[in-house]
Amino acid sequence: MRMNIISYCLLFVVCLFEGQSVYAQTDFDNVIQINGVIMTADSLRGVPNVTVLVKNKNRGVESAYTGVFSIVCYKGDTLQFSCLGFKTKEFPISKNLSGDYYSMVQLMVQDTFYLPESIIRPLPTREGFDYAFLHWRIPNDRYEIARRNTDAYILRALAYTLPKDGHEAQSAAMQQAARDAVYYGQQRPMNILNPLAWGEFFEAWKRGDFRKKNNPYLNDQNSSY
Repeated sequence: MRMNIISYCLLFVVCLFEGQSVYAQTDFDNVIQINGVIMTADSLRGVPNVTVLVKNKNRGVESAYTGVFSIVCYKGDTLQFSCLGFKTKEFPISKNLSGDYYSMVQLMVQDTFYLPESIIRPLPTREGFDYAFLHWRIPNDRYEIARRNTDAYILRALAYTLPKDGHEAQSAAMQQAARDAVYYGQQRPMNILNPLAWGEFFEAWKRGDFRKKNNPYLNDQNSSY
């Protein structure tokens, strides 16, 4: 009697291990690797960043920049493809597939959707807009500030009004020293002894540049008395 009980126990353990091995072998045979590329339906261009999920399971991958993806799942599962701007697609994997690998090309169709019209107004009333247009002072952006700082008229005004810096002062001093060195040890020439200046004076006198009626300075003096 005791030998029969031991025999039944051993038979039960053997059957249990055989069932688990058969179940494990069957489960391993259902595993399949899906390799594919996701492309647009109209231009056949690779779609990047597409989410490939195994439906109803917390597993998935994302397609590469060229649209290529690879995922491992079970035969009979359903792959779900979703991406912003495209319609969601589903691909059921047949249970009758042979082999451990399967290659596919999934086409995605662009999804166009329209939003309701929205009117954005900066101010609630037209009177408020008129007041803001006349009295508001909007600060300048960086481009406008840079444009004003490099304006030719502003730079010219700054050049006349701002004092000289060290480099400019040194340059002016060196130029003055060079002019002084030309006449070092002798008297500087005066235009009163310059024949060219006297020639210009006589030509102006002949033209009548010094006449009273043609001299605006003298006319202004006479009109003031």
